[in-house]
This record gives sequence, structure tokens and C-alpha cells, in this order.
Amino acid sequence: MAASMDGQAVLDVHRSLLERSNPAIVGRWRDQQVWIGGGSRGPHLARCVPPHHNRVRALMDDLVVFANRTNLPVLAQTAIAHAQFETIHPFPDGNGRVGRALIQTMLRGGQLTRNVAVPVSAGLLRDTDRYFDALSAYRSGDTAPIIRSLAYASFAAVDGGRILVADLETVQAEWRGRIRARQDSAAHRLLDILLRQPAIGAAEAAAQLGISTVNAQVAIDRFVDAGVLTQITDGRRNRIWLAEDVVGALDEFAARAKRRG
Repeated sequence: MAASMDGQAVLDVHRSLLERSNPAIVGRWRDQQVWIGGGSRGPHLARCVPPHHNRVRALMDDLVVFANRTNLPVLAQTAIAHAQFETIHPFPDGNGRVGRALIQTMLRGGQLTRNVAVPVSAGLLRDTDRYFDALSAYRSGDTAPIIRSLAYASFAAVDGGRILVADLETVQAEWRGRIRARQDSAAHRLLDILLRQPAIGAAEAAAQLGISTVNAQVAIDRFVDAGVLTQITDGRRNRIWLAEDVVGALDEFAARAKRRG
């Protein structure tokens, strides 16, 4: 990987994801036996029984060594590391979220992604039965299904991303047709900002554009008149406006990522 990962980094991810919802368990590996599926009474009907908690630290150390190798195809390495993490199940809760974050970390470290988080995990969970079957196959010694699942999910995510880019370019072109201003004006520069930050206030717009709040408000008002922005807060102070066209494109992107094939 381009940037090394260690056990503390995994613990930090767990903390950041669960600190608000379950602070009592963050920052350390599990200290009890857990099982996946089968109910709360016991592991007899469980889909998977992870290793004893006394083995978690050593297994995670081994996983970190594997994840930091640089002589493997990144996508296959990521799929195997993800499956091994889910098999170890190092936390009493939050393993799914951290395991999906691990995918993004490794794709970024392996330079398959650079500037965005590709919604690969949503693609994996489009067919949960296939995903769980792939994890079961991995635990039986067959790595091919989980690698195929991650590859298919990655390609689907890339396709969805291309559609999103096209949708946003369409939105941008429509906006430019509505705004009557010089191409180098603050209004046209604000268009580009709204594509990546669809909710904005006058102070934030002013800071990003390098202009006064008064002039930023003039640009925002022009966008309101053109139907590009809608105020979503009440009153006259600390107002926030929303570019609903961008939110709509993002909602469609999210729906495509979750849609079953």
C-alpha cells in the first residue's frame, strides 16, 4: 500500500465510527466470544463463529502485515483483507462499518482511488445472500467468490460514478443557461462550488470565493431568482440555501448504488 496501516489505525476508525453511538466499546479489541447469526442464545445455529477473543490481537497484527504488502493485485488483496477482517470480527459491534471503511482505505492506499470514496460496499450489499455466500466460501478456503464480488461491485460503482458526473455536467450546463453574468464573475465561480457543496450560506460562499459577504449574497440572490438555490432555513440570520438539482443527482446516485441487480 502507498500508505501503511497499523492496528491502532483500525482502532481509530472504529472509534470515529462508533464514539457517539456506543462509546463504551471503542478503542479496543473485543474481550468476549461473538457469533454471527443464529440468535442471541448461543452459537449453535450461527452462520459463523469468529476466533476466540484471546486470538484477536495476533490475528489483526497478521492482517495488517498482509494489508501492507505491495506485491499483490490491489483489488484481490483488498477483497481478501476485507473477508479476513469480517472473519476475525475484532469488535463486539461495528465490524461491518469498519470492514467497509477498510476497503476504502486499501483502495486509496493502492492508488486505485484518489479523490473520492467509491461506493463499493453498497454494491457488495446489493445482494446480501451472494455476499454472505462469498464470505462463507472464503472461510472454507476459496477466495475467488469474494474477489469476484468486490470486482463486480467496483465496476458497478465506477459506472454509477460516470452517470453521476454526466448528470452533474447537465445540471451545470442548465444553470449556466439561466445565469446572466460574465464568465469570470463570482456567480459563475459559485456554480462550481455548488456542485461539490450544494448547501451553502453567504459567509461560506464569501470565504470560498474570496469576496465580501455582501457580494456573495448578491450572487446567491441571483441564483435564487434563477431557480438554482432554495432557502432551507427560517429567518434572516445564518441562512442556508440548497441546490436541489445537485441533491437530486446525488439521491439518484445513491439509489443506483443500493438497487439490486
